[in-house]
Amino acid sequence: MNLLKPFALWKGIAGAAVAVGILALAAPPSRAGDVSAGMGILKNSCVSCHNLTGPAPTTLKALWARKGPDLFYAGNEFRKSWLISWLQKPVRVRPAGEFYADHIKPGPVHDVVDESTLKPHMALSKEDAVKVADALMTLRAHSDLIAREHVAPGTISKTMGKMVFGKFLGCIACHRIAPDYGGLSGPELYTAGSRLQPAFMASYIRSPQAWDPKIWMPNKHVNDARIQQLVHYLQSMKGGNQP
Repeated sequence: MNLLKPFALWKGIAGAAVAVGILALAAPPSRAGDVSAGMGILKNSCVSCHNLTGPAPTTLKALWARKGPDLFYAGNEFRKSWLISWLQKPVRVRPAGEFYADHIKPGPVHDVVDESTLKPHMALSKEDAVKVADALMTLRAHSDLIAREHVAPGTISKTMGKMVFGKFLGCIACHRIAPDYGGLSGPELYTAGSRLQPAFMASYIRSPQAWDPKIWMPNKHVNDARIQQLVHYLQSMKGGNQP
């Protein structure tokens, strides 16, 4: 019997354990750790303006008092890559703020945004932006609504998409499809393709009130074919000056 074999086996196991321990110490923090840290940032710095737990406002008074968009379904709505980028260099998504009536004034031709009434959003370091994005992607209160949607592969010409968006459904009255073209009361959509998940866009178009019971966006009872056209169009909108 070779008495050295058990010792050699034990030595190999012990060496592997030490190696694993060293690797664990050298490894970056776990994603769970990032999520926890990101949640800490959200709770310490963001809850004064953003609803992280739900539900959405159920009265007009509560809706008008909302300072920033609800985030308790952020993981259903946003693309993580956009969140990481935006949190480092925030650019206003709603041209006239959360409740536009509080932030517009008469202009020479039409209402314009009163910039003096709007405050800039805080910016985060890249490290903190990643942590907060990780945390936000776990907030998926409306996964049931997302599960009902399927965006089929395909495209739509920008000309046709613009016609459906602007003329057939009148979305241009509230939403901008270029920095200087469109309405002020809703979020801009010229970055929708890089910002929003396709299934969210489809679900929100289908029934805005399923997500936000008192929101002023009307339910136009858009049929499935039109929803697909709109989502394909919006997916092509990833920034820039041209609709």
